[in-house]
Order: sequence, then structure tokens, then C-alpha cells
Amino acid sequence: MPTYIHLVRHAQGFHNLSAANQQLPDPELTPLGKEQCASLCKAFPSHGKITHLVASPMRRTLYTCLLSFEPAAKAGKAVIALPEVQEVSNLPCDVGSAPGVLRGEFDAAAVDLGRVTEGWNAKGPGSPWAPVMERLEARARTARVWLRELGAGVEDAHIVVVTHGGFLHFMTQDWDGMNADKGTGWSNTEYRTYEFADGTGADPEASLKETGGSWKWRRGSAIELTETEQMEMRAAAKGYLEKEFAKLGGSK
Repeated sequence: MPTYIHLVRHAQGFHNLSAANQQLPDPELTPLGKEQCASLCKAFPSHGKITHLVASPMRRTLYTCLLSFEPAAKAGKAVIALPEVQEVSNLPCDVGSAPGVLRGEFDAAAVDLGRVTEGWNAKGPGSPWAPVMERLEARARTARVWLRELGAGVEDAHIVVVTHGGFLHFMTQDWDGMNADKGTGWSNTEYRTYEFADGTGADPEASLKETGGSWKWRRGSAIELTETEQMEMRAAAKGYLEKEFAKLGGSK
């Protein structure tokens, strides 16, 4: 049986309200964000099939996962906090809290912080978490391989992954909607469902492909971007990242 990956962008956080709020460290969800979680919880069709819950260790993603997928959480499925799927930038809003802070805020039975070690939130120029194109693609690859291993041997695995709008483009290798103006083509609490493109498990990239049903309900008869168009958008994204990282004092 295939492994299904339900990728989800977090609900609205306070940093989404204004550019000034991007200086807020690891912001919480807004009241509207919590309402978005309640709406997603009602709309998501596969609560009973969920085998694993995974989220970025940022506060907004952890809370989105706990609230939006409450039936699975209440059934005893702990949210696995996965540093590899944290957000792209090194703005204060995209830098996570220290492990000790997270352990003090989240119940150990509800959130598994075993993979969140000291330094996971260090995003300076020399860090593997820095917003540099090649490092972002490398950690997206690591995350996909890890997810493939998580689902291996599980009959009808359905893995929910709550992450961030910018990083979702790296996870999916789909650059549609990522640009300097919007930042991402994903809306708050939007979810899309994927399978691994290579069902044999031999693909070193562990590339994902959106299921036909997921594409149809959100895009109808629209035609996907060509490989050339994807590469052009990836190049634009790389240029944007390099420019922004330089403004923040980073370098390769």
C-alpha cells in the first residue's frame, strides 16, 4: 500500500498580520488562526486514517497540528517535532524556541521533542539550517527520506505534516506560487495530499507527487507547470533567497 503524506501549512500566526510582526520570536496563532484550525478539523476527511502526526517544532505549527488534528491527538498519537521542516528564513518569526522552552510549554505525551536538540534554531551563515538554496533542498530531501522510512511497513500509512508556506515549495519541489511578493502559493491551513513518486523506495530524492484527487479538488482541470517552467521559478526563488539572506547579513 502507498504512503500518503498530507502536507499542511500552519494557521495564521501573529507574524502574518504585518511586516513589523515578523520581528516577533516564534509567534503564537492569532484568534483567527485558531478558528482556521477548527475549520480544518471539521473539513479534513481522513482523521480516522491518520497513522502519524508530524510538525515543525515552531509554536504555530505544533499548535496547528494539535488543534486541527485533535481526534488523532486525543487518540494518543503524539506529534513528532521534526526540525528539518522548519521555515526557510532567519527572521525572528522563523527562528524557533530553545528545546527547554518547548519542553516547558508542551506536554511530553502530546509532543515528541526527541529530535529537537540544542542548535536546531541556529540559522546563521555557517549553520545547516541557514536559508541557502542548497541547504534548504538538502534538508527537504532528508525530511522526505525520513517520512518514507516512517511509513515503510505500515499498511495504508497516512502521515500528516504541518509545516510552513515557504518550506512547502522545497518539500514538494513545486515552485508554483513562490515569489518575492506572495512568498508562497499555500494559504494558511491549506492541505494537499501526496504519494512518493517512486513506489519502490529506491529514489534517493524521495520525490513526492500530488495525488490526482488532491489536484482535482483544488485546481480542477488546470494544467501543471512544465519542467522548464518549474526550473525558471526555482531559479527566481534562489535569486530571491540570496538577496534576502544578504540583506540579513548572511553569506554562503
